[in-house]
Amino acid sequence: MKIPVINSEGGAAGEFELRDDFIIKGSRGQQTVRDAVVAIQSNRRSGTACTKTLGEVAGSGKKPWKQKGTGRARAGSFASPLWRGGGVVFGPKPRDWSLGMPKKVRRLALQKALGNRLTAGDVVLVETIVLKTSKTKEFVGVVKNLKVGDRSVLLVVDKPDKSLMLASGNVAYVTVVDASNLNVYDVTLAHKLVFTKSAFQKVEQRLVKD
Repeated sequence: MKIPVINSEGGAAGEFELRDDFIIKGSRGQQTVRDAVVAIQSNRRSGTACTKTLGEVAGSGKKPWKQKGTGRARAGSFASPLWRGGGVVFGPKPRDWSLGMPKKVRRLALQKALGNRLTAGDVVLVETIVLKTSKTKEFVGVVKNLKVGDRSVLLVVDKPDKSLMLASGNVAYVTVVDASNLNVYDVTLAHKLVFTKSAFQKVEQRLVKD
């Protein structure tokens, strides 16, 4: 499979020969994509939500009023879950939400997800992106030249330089990531994927082993 490569002005700059075994055909690996996304989302959860049980609520253990003769309902504690400020029944407690995933399975999921986006035509390969300044205006001009629209764009580069990071910082719909940190969630979330040629080669070498 050959992928067209363009330059930062939007003109043709050749083709990239994709390995035949890069795109996984059929349903193989589809479930791993979902599992990988769920694992990434779970690993990002802080798990710090905490509520107090009846025994943890501060206050006196004295009975609010006597058991009989008042005409009121029986009450044994100010920390009752029925009362405002009382304990919480079955409330959340700090916990570890992280999910482990074998390295080979993560690699399969990323390869499958990226292959799906390639087949759908959502991947753009650019020869290189070199900015003369770190101004947002120049970066926005380059993105417009690539004709990827103004919806969410994931820009994958080999080594992000300071000028690129500064220039893209104020562009809300563009996310810049290092090729070595690319994951399934990023690939499935973005509307369009833009790779520099060197970054795509790096990802290909990472996913397809000889």
